[in-house]
Amino acid sequence: MVEQRNRVVQVSRFGDPGRLEVVDAPLPTAGPGEVRVRVLASSLNYTEVLIRRHLYPQTMRLQPPFVMGYDVVGAIDQLGEGVHDFQIGDRVADMTVVGSNADYRTLRASDVARVPVDVDAAEAAALILSWTTAHQLLHRVAKVRRGQRVLVHGAAGAVGQALLVLGRLAGVELWGTVRREHMTLVQDLGATAIDYQHEDFTRIVPGGFDVIVDGVGEDGYRRSYASLKPGGLLCAIGFSASVRAQRRMLPILMEIARLYLWRLLPGGKRARFYSVNAMRARHPAWFREDLEQLFGLLATGGIRPRIAERISFEAVADAHRRLEAGGLEGKLVLCPDLSSRRSQRAA
Repeated sequence: MVEQRNRVVQVSRFGDPGRLEVVDAPLPTAGPGEVRVRVLASSLNYTEVLIRRHLYPQTMRLQPPFVMGYDVVGAIDQLGEGVHDFQIGDRVADMTVVGSNADYRTLRASDVARVPVDVDAAEAAALILSWTTAHQLLHRVAKVRRGQRVLVHGAAGAVGQALLVLGRLAGVELWGTVRREHMTLVQDLGATAIDYQHEDFTRIVPGGFDVIVDGVGEDGYRRSYASLKPGGLLCAIGFSASVRAQRRMLPILMEIARLYLWRLLPGGKRARFYSVNAMRARHPAWFREDLEQLFGLLATGGIRPRIAERISFEAVADAHRRLEAGGLEGKLVLCPDLSSRRSQRAA
């Protein structure tokens, strides 16, 4: 009988992708109220660059070594005591923040969302963080209405693409800032593309935008805020410009705090920093409801996330380098079975 392994992607020290290593860890056991899953897919997200570099506010207290992995789709292979709503073999998903770049992991049964049996596991994993974020921004935070004007910064990224697809379904008018090489992608997704290196987005729409989603944070979100119409809403969701500039955490947090002070200015414009984890903590049922709605759209062909590549454990460090460099038009997804099959062929 072959002994079960539990390979994991571990951060040995904060820093560059060279700090990631694949190691064997103890096989976890489902405790009371938990399920253990055999991981089918775990997508890689830009947020994990921040975690690895110790720039993510929600994991600031976490110290290496720890296992990476923001989300997971898996098949249940063990039920903990008191779990009655699931069976062995059921496919489930969860947003874990860390711990899911692994062969096996445990999850709280009350947290997981059900995954339809006929959807691709990698595509399902690609929805968990990026598409749930986009859905909640549009419908839980901005509460968009048909015909409103929405600007998405970083529109070629995972969240950006999701915002364009879901925004089109919601009937809003869409603009997206991108590099020139990604303009065709944004146009194909139904938005007006803005080449941010050569065009001034603040002059594109007379009167301003109803909603702006900004995960870049260039110039401390000032230009985005200035581009809102009176009564408009700026949703800040990240600060990739500061990350690329190698800025420290304190100045970044000060920029985020300033968003809330802007609400005191005349003109009725609004600004807030959105966190999918904070939203989930306040409204746990919303996250599961929204994710299962997205899975339903995936099952019926209503949406289709782009997968740049399905990777093995051995390719994770290089995948982090590609994430940090930017320019990807789809998700990188860790599929543990890829490594298993390669190992079997090598043997």
